Amino acid sequence: MELRTLRYFVAVAEELHFGRAAARLHMSQPPLSRAIKQLETEAGAALFDRSSAGVTLTPVGAVLLDEARALLDQADRVRVRVAAAAGAATLTVGMLGDSTDPGAPRLAGAYHRLHPRVEVRIREAGLTDPTCGLHAGLVDVALTRGPFDETGLTVHALRADPVGALLRADDPLARHGSLKLADLAGRRWFRFPEGTDPRWQSYWNGGEPREGPVVRAVQECQQAVLWNGTVGMTLLDHEPAAGLTVVPLIDMRPSRVVAAWNEGDTNPLIRSFVETAIAAYRH
Repeated sequence: MELRTLRYFVAVAEELHFGRAAARLHMSQPPLSRAIKQLETEAGAALFDRSSAGVTLTPVGAVLLDEARALLDQADRVRVRVAAAAGAATLTVGMLGDSTDPGAPRLAGAYHRLHPRVEVRIREAGLTDPTCGLHAGLVDVALTRGPFDETGLTVHALRADPVGALLRADDPLARHGSLKLADLAGRRWFRFPEGTDPRWQSYWNGGEPREGPVVRAVQECQQAVLWNGTVGMTLLDHEPAAGLTVVPLIDMRPSRVVAAWNEGDTNPLIRSFVETAIAAYRH
């Protein structure tokens, strides 16, 4: 059984749909179906039950899925160790600038313990690019926040953080225990430059078109509020600068921390990074 064929099998077993599995593997469906048929011939048993109701794993297929995942994980570890021993293993991670995410240090420590010889390069991005260079091909994986254009990307949510209104401490609204977006109607907001991902822009503008100063970094957001009395949104647990305060917004959905990478990228360092991130962000 070839590793490539086992990867095909795992994709079908996880999607339980040949069309979706083919799209995930960036291949057409006929060769995928032929590869699965060949694998069933080698196994001497059917791996999937195919019916008008859909595709399901047979008992033999369920056993092979467990074994295939273990084999593929081991193969990935071999590739990582060989690359590291050759001194060629690097991973470029995109992150939003000014990030104080407590999950990141745990992830860095855990990943270094797993891959001490892998060189991790960090590329910081401003608030104008939520993919942190991923769409531009500048990074292998992004540790960032949604929402953004996910075309061609795989995105895994790690955590969701509540958000609040960022206000001057002497703003009349700062005395409230909580606010709704309607309470901020008519106020000037900090906003991102033209060309910023519209999904990202809309989220941080509370779903409404806004007027106000253009900002590109977290510090610029805070200074816009401090100096101009504008408003905006920030994470509820971020410590604001002196003279500012954060009031919970009870009708805003939380901000998602996500790991994102290019669809179909089988780099084992990325897979290990995402798996390590999932564990680090559970705490």
